[in-house]
Amino acid sequence: MSGTVIRRAGAADAAGVLACLAAAFQPYRGAYTEAAFRDTVLDPESVRRRLAEWCVLLAESPPGAIAGTVGGAVHGGEGHIRGMAVRPEFAGSGVAQALLHAIEEELRNRGCTRITLDTTEPLLRAMRFYERNGYQRSGVVRDFFGMPLIEYAKSL
Repeated sequence: MSGTVIRRAGAADAAGVLACLAAAFQPYRGAYTEAAFRDTVLDPESVRRRLAEWCVLLAESPPGAIAGTVGGAVHGGEGHIRGMAVRPEFAGSGVAQALLHAIEEELRNRGCTRITLDTTEPLLRAMRFYERNGYQRSGVVRDFFGMPLIEYAKSL
C-alpha cells in the first residue's frame, strides 16, 4: 500500500468512482440480479447524488489512479457505509483496510458510535473482511432487488 493516498472525492471524480465500482463488482455480476447490480455499480446520475450527499473517499495508488472507494453517511445519528470497492488488481494490498479505517474515522468525527453496512451473499471475502474488522451480523436481512441484503454493525 506504499504510496497510496486516501482523499475525499469530488464531482470531478465521478467517472473514476464509476470505473472502480464496475471493475470491483464485475466478477460477481452473474450472482446479482440485474437491478441489484445496477444499484451497486451506479450510473452517472446516482454517482453524482452520492458524491453530493455522502462522504465518498478514494484510495489513489499511485496518486491519480483510483484503487478503491467507499462512502459513508450519518442517518439518525448512526453511521452507514456503502459502496466499498477495491479494483481487483489491488485486492489484498491494504487498500480496503485503509479505506475502512478512514471512513470509520470520518463517521466517528461526525458523532457516530455505531456503524452499519450491508452486503450480499456472493461477497464472502468482504464478509470475512468486515468480521475481522469488528463487524457482526445484526440479524437484519432485507430484500435487495430479489437478493438477500445482510446487515453488519459495529460499535465504535
